[in-house]
Amino acid sequence: MSAPLFLVDDLPTGPSCALAGPEGHHAATVQRLRAGERLILADGRGGSAAATVTAVGKGAVELAVGGRSFQPAPSPRLVVAQGIAKGDRGELAVQAMTEIGVDEILPWAASRAVAQWRGDRGARSREKWVATAREAAKQARRAWLPAVGGDPDCSTKQIAARLTGAAAAFVLHEEATVRLATAALPREGEIVLVVGPEGGISDAERETFEQAGAVAVRLGREVLRTSTAGVAALSVLCARLDRW
Repeated sequence: MSAPLFLVDDLPTGPSCALAGPEGHHAATVQRLRAGERLILADGRGGSAAATVTAVGKGAVELAVGGRSFQPAPSPRLVVAQGIAKGDRGELAVQAMTEIGVDEILPWAASRAVAQWRGDRGARSREKWVATAREAAKQARRAWLPAVGGDPDCSTKQIAARLTGAAAAFVLHEEATVRLATAALPREGEIVLVVGPEGGISDAERETFEQAGAVAVRLGREVLRTSTAGVAALSVLCARLDRW
């Protein structure tokens, strides 16, 4: 089994350090790491360091820090505008897309979204997505932590503006004739993928996105849930872009 990954604000610069706070508690109390076990420290911005536990305290571990490395940011960046979903479906989508390799997730307030993020509820919902992405990145041993955009969510107009500046933009739509598996892809820049909510994407939204330069694409004959459509599309892109 690979060494567990823990996220820190900044990588240690010396030969030793203490991992405290929530991450230290998780290492010492939840995972019950012991002296001699190895782990990875990552700053979520491409930097990582190998470390070995030298001592375990209450809610913290002492570490001997070894080699450091830096992983360049993936290119092209993969951005998903995810229609806000009811219940835990949005969080399930965020979790799986992070594990697959998404670089940024934009919570989209689509017209047919059942759930709406407003006021304090919206801020709390967005923070759940942020926390979910963080934990999924640790599980996947990712050097780069995906960003969760929105304040707390994005309007259709904001998503369209993001599509305009992308190197390539796609809208998943069940009636599209172009297959994502054969669509032209750039080798740098940003690829933005739009995934609708449970109620799907309206004709007006699709028209707005296409006017912004997006291409409507489909995956296959099956109609996927909003919690799985983005994951499937990212899998296609990761394979085609040689990320996998």
